[in-house]
Amino acid sequence: MPIPSQVHFVLRDTAAATLAAAGHQIVVSDLYAQGFNPVASAADFAVRRNPDYLVYALEQRHGTETGGLAPDIRAEIDKVQACDLLIMTFPIFWMSMPAMLKGWIDRVFVSGLFYGGRRVYDRGGMLGKRALVATTLGGRDHMFGAGNLHGELLGPSGMLRHLLQGSLAYVGMGVLEPFVAYHIPYVSAEARTSELERWRTELGQLELRAALPMPRLADFDDSFRPLACAPSPL
Repeated sequence: MPIPSQVHFVLRDTAAATLAAAGHQIVVSDLYAQGFNPVASAADFAVRRNPDYLVYALEQRHGTETGGLAPDIRAEIDKVQACDLLIMTFPIFWMSMPAMLKGWIDRVFVSGLFYGGRRVYDRGGMLGKRALVATTLGGRDHMFGAGNLHGELLGPSGMLRHLLQGSLAYVGMGVLEPFVAYHIPYVSAEARTSELERWRTELGQLELRAALPMPRLADFDDSFRPLACAPSPL
């Protein structure tokens, strides 16, 4: 379980303080402190659409329509719906996000509200919101990238594509270029301080931060087959 002294917690607190000082309203979800349950189950729904066979996405839609979603899910949905910018801070575990964050997405990004049918990508339910990932990892920067030891971190086949494209962009959010602090558990205190200063500086320039290219439904037909000359996604 992560502890507050870890750098991604400091990234979170730095973001909250920096953006609050700039006049923004900040709401923080500390999933560990909240005791958030990351396990999706039938218990997430007060009344089931189909008590005999659980199709989680269909029950999410039913729960949204009937007000039957579990209170912890509804509380997190309300936070996402209210935000203009969703910032996620976390360490990379085994080339992925921690199980807690994955479970949060599984339970909170509900079908019918966040996405569904052709309501994906630039027509998704969270269209107009932006997302920024700030992550830490133990590897050095030269270990990542096309042709390097671990391959791409952020590119078309990168290890975070499932989050950046498959979750955040899929529900309509504009995904900003992530912030990555490499080799962070092993660098000096001075180096960590330098990374935090870089983060603070970049938070002050969010309006200049590039968004990652993502699929546009206009480039695909009604069956999601690509039209001629459609640009490649992330």
